[in-house]
Amino acid sequence: MSSILTNNSAMVALQSLQSVNSNLAKTQDMISTGKAVGSAKDNAAVFAISKVMESDVSGFKAISDSLSLGESTVAVGRQAAETTTDLLKEIKGKIVGAQEENVDRAKIQTDIGQLRDQIASVVGAAQFNGLNFVDGSSTETVDVLASLDRDSAGTVTAGQISVSRQDLSQTVMGAGATDATGVGSGNAIAAGASGTVVTFAQPPAAGETYQVNSGALVGTDTGNALSADVVYVASEGDTLADVNKEMATRLNVQAAKDGIDVTFSVDGDDIVMQNNSGEEITAAQTEFVEGDGSALDGTVGGKMDLLAGIDVSTKEGAAAGLVAIESLLQKSIDSSAAFGSAEKRIEIQSDFVGKLTDALTSGIGSLVDANMEEASARLQALQVQQQLATQSLSIANQAPQALLSLFRG
Repeated sequence: MSSILTNNSAMVALQSLQSVNSNLAKTQDMISTGKAVGSAKDNAAVFAISKVMESDVSGFKAISDSLSLGESTVAVGRQAAETTTDLLKEIKGKIVGAQEENVDRAKIQTDIGQLRDQIASVVGAAQFNGLNFVDGSSTETVDVLASLDRDSAGTVTAGQISVSRQDLSQTVMGAGATDATGVGSGNAIAAGASGTVVTFAQPPAAGETYQVNSGALVGTDTGNALSADVVYVASEGDTLADVNKEMATRLNVQAAKDGIDVTFSVDGDDIVMQNNSGEEITAAQTEFVEGDGSALDGTVGGKMDLLAGIDVSTKEGAAAGLVAIESLLQKSIDSSAAFGSAEKRIEIQSDFVGKLTDALTSGIGSLVDANMEEASARLQALQVQQQLATQSLSIANQAPQALLSLFRG
């Protein structure tokens, strides 16, 4: 049946033309924006995933800046530690030279003083953007923002790389008025053998004073007595092992200053003494005191504090300086190594974040970017379809005119 009121062919042709025009508009939008998913209405799920990933990329770019800043700051600390090590090597050379009898120790001491001041200058200047890792101004670790960790539930946490400060300052420590909770004596030591001199029992706390009293005998000869207190004030983070190590070093320095031929070392939890001359060490000859865990009134010194006490103007002072410089060198080398490890880790993380950012950006592109080759081919096909649909609609609209022939006489 033909009707002049309802043209089914025209309706079908119109629907086809509208569909082609819609697809053509979408394809043209893809070509102009370069995106297959430009808004949530195009594909809500893909759009949501891509936006989350884009936010992560923005975050990782900020993290990359943080890592660059952290790496530069640690590099300054490492350079200061390495320079300090080089200067300490020079000081060691001076001290070794002072062991000779026929040298001008006063002039050598002047050189050592200049090198010591240079170390202080290096440590004071080793700051980046106001942060100094080596001047002993703080014991707080520095956290460098390193990553954003997103779990399966979508919860995001910040990952950090902690960098420990390394104190290379020469601040001289000051003993506090400690409670004598430990007053003890050394064990009887056979001639030439090792034995316990001191065993500290209290766990250290920052500011806690550990001390071996002046007058403590270190040999059967009553003249073999320490001329000064041997003191160490625990710093933040010290363990008993750290206290023992520091006290053994300081005991060796004081013994050398006093010309006493003994050597102190650490054995487990004990500080032990080796009598180099073969004297027998009897009991009740080494008195010591330690804080009770609450007397935190000592002044914490810098890790290079022994440097201030090096004086090679005498034979005994030169011998004591040789003992002290070995300990100081090891501390600066350890500091350099610690900074080097931290800097390397930051560098690795920075490289990883850069590659991760590239991978995320590529992933976002694969989700939302348009395939331009496909879009180009589709555009040409749709343009042909549009022309055909337009022609089909025109033909359908002309169909009712055929009815006129039925009414001609």
